[in-house]
Amino acid sequence: MTRGNQRELARQKNAKKINDHTRGKRNDDGLSAAARKQRDAEIMQQKQKKAKEKVDPKGN
Repeated sequence: MTRGNQRELARQKNAKKINDHTRGKRNDDGLSAAARKQRDAEIMQQKQKKAKEKVDPKGN
């Protein structure tokens, strides 16, 4: 009966590993790869613009 505990511990360890693996994934937003790429590019451009304004507020 000692194997029963090992199996249970292995199940718990595997469940934790699966949970940790899926934790960082984003949800499916219904966009195609091209649409997602375009959206992400626009977001990055806005971030770069904001960072540039922060470094050089006059715009020179």
